[in-house]
Amino acid sequence: YTTTNKAVMSRVMGRSQYYFPIFEAELDAHGLPLELRMLPVIESSLVPKARSKVGASGLWQFMYGTSKGYGLEVSSFIDQRFDPLLSTKAACKFLRYLYNMYGDWNLALAAYNCGPGNIKKAIKRSGGSTDFWKIYPWLPKETRGYLPGFIAANYIMTFYEDHGICPMEPNLPIATDTIHVNKNLHFNQIAEVCGVDIEEIRALNPQYLKDIIPGENETYVLRITNNTTSKFVENEDSIYRHNADKYFPKANIEKMLKEAKENNGAGNMIRHKIKNGETLGSIAIK
Repeated sequence: YTTTNKAVMSRVMGRSQYYFPIFEAELDAHGLPLELRMLPVIESSLVPKARSKVGASGLWQFMYGTSKGYGLEVSSFIDQRFDPLLSTKAACKFLRYLYNMYGDWNLALAAYNCGPGNIKKAIKRSGGSTDFWKIYPWLPKETRGYLPGFIAANYIMTFYEDHGICPMEPNLPIATDTIHVNKNLHFNQIAEVCGVDIEEIRALNPQYLKDIIPGENETYVLRITNNTTSKFVENEDSIYRHNADKYFPKANIEKMLKEAKENNGAGNMIRHKIKNGETLGSIAIK
């Protein structure tokens, strides 16, 4: 963080001005240490659409199974692992569960990285120790560096000036508000009627995978700047009507809603013939 990754940390510190208030509010609401806001720094470098080689996604790097267990929706149109607020709420519940299991934050953080099963094995192989540093040799290689990385991230975010690191200007607007959407809505409809850059809408709403909010099924949240919020409220009916036939052709609406519903369920079985050079990880991502 203080040498080869200085540029990365500069960008992270810029993004933190937008994301840290979200993390801190939820950590406080769940009675968790505010220092845990650093976990997404080492998990995703505060990139909301980050994906790992094994399929972990979002700021908090949730695997699919864990995300579903904590109420995050994953479908063809929405992946709430990318939603900064909802994924943070889920992470807080998961972290509380892990802490209650061990009564120790070092072990809870290690389990967040490699899973309780690996921690249980390491404790057993160490002769029953519940000290992170004593079970260290039996932990997966990545997990051995996880707690030191967490400590390092807390250090550098506090003492960055001592190491010549200058935070970049945040590329996200800090002053935002939310709108509840209960009809199908395309980002282009908002951009064209409200005169806002669609990239800004995408950046504030990374959970919507196809620039579409499928509000016909249930109510979803749209995050926009304070300035855009007033324009949206004043022109709400016009926004929903704007080029509606273009963005939501009637023949495709039923298919879209059916697809969203099916993909949010158990999913469909796919048969895949393994090819030379493929791994379980590459197939899972595909």
